[in-house]
Amino acid sequence: MYRALWRLLPGPRWLKAIQALALLAGVIYLLFEYVYPWVMYNSNFFENTVE
Repeated sequence: MYRALWRLLPGPRWLKAIQALALLAGVIYLLFEYVYPWVMYNSNFFENTVE
């Protein structure tokens, strides 16, 4: 998978590395801003009670 992504990115090796890091940062941002809060809101992980 990573090899296919590397081949799809345009430019020389140094530019591909910068683009790959930017893509990784974008994915991490989307996970922390949208996916993880949605999962926490729609799950019952912290609504457990012990009596």
